[in-house]
Amino acid sequence: MFSSNWLLIHFCLIINCLLANSTSDEISYYVPSEGGGTSLNRATISGLGEPLNVIISAKSSPEILTNSGIQNFAKSIGFSQECLGLHRGELQKANLGDGNGWVNETKLFRQDFGDPFLGSCLETFIGGNHFRFWRQNGTKASSGALFLSVSQEEDLNHSHTIVPNGYNLGRDRLVANATTGNTAFGNRKYFTRVEYVDGMLPAGNVGVNHGISQDGKVVVLTITAGPRFLPSKNRGISRFTQTNFKPINFLTRLIARWL
Repeated sequence: MFSSNWLLIHFCLIINCLLANSTSDEISYYVPSEGGGTSLNRATISGLGEPLNVIISAKSSPEILTNSGIQNFAKSIGFSQECLGLHRGELQKANLGDGNGWVNETKLFRQDFGDPFLGSCLETFIGGNHFRFWRQNGTKASSGALFLSVSQEEDLNHSHTIVPNGYNLGRDRLVANATTGNTAFGNRKYFTRVEYVDGMLPAGNVGVNHGISQDGKVVVLTITAGPRFLPSKNRGISRFTQTNFKPINFLTRLIARWL
C-alpha cells in the first residue's frame, strides 16, 4: 500500500507538471498580412519567396516556443540541426507583420533519417525534408508563435532545389510525422493537434521560389509537452530513432545513393 505522503507528493508533482505545460489562453498567432507582413518569405535577392506553411501556435506549451524546445520537438519528429552545426548558403528572411520587418531565419532543421546526431549530414547529400523557422515577437504582434517554411528538396547534385510539389509534400510529411501517435525525444513526450487554415497564402506559384505551385493551405500545430519520464533501453530517443545509429550504415546509404 502507498503511504498518504507518497500519494500527496506525486499528486503535487503531476499538478505542477500540468500547470507548467498548460497552453496559453492568448491568441494562437497574428496573421502576418494584417500587420504589413506576408506569408511568403524572401528566399532570393530577386524577392521570390517560399511559403510559411506551418505555424506552431502560441497556445502550445511554453517550452515548445523556445529555441531549445523546438529543437527537442523537431528531433521527436525526425529532424535535427544542420550537419555538424554548419550552415551554407544565404539566410532566408521573413516579415511576420509584428513590427520587426524582414528578419533572418532563426534556425534550419533537416530530416535526420533516424539519427539525431549525423543523419542531417545524409540529408545534405541526398536531399529530403527540411524546415526553417521565425518567431513572431515584435511589439506590434507579439504572439510568440513560430512560423515554419517546410519543403522537400533535391540532393546536392541538384543544388537543393525544391522537388515538384515540394512545398505541399514537405508540409504534409512533417505533419504526418507529428501526428502519427505521440512523439518523444529523450525524456519528453509530445501531443499535437492540427488545424488547416485557408486564406493566409494565395494558392499557385506567383512569387514562389522555383515557380513551384502550392495549395495555399497553412497548418497550425498546437503542441503540448507531456510529463517527463525516465528513459529505458527500449524507450529510446524517439520513435524515429529506436535503434542505435552506426556510421557504417550511414556510409553505405550515402555510397549507394551516389553510385
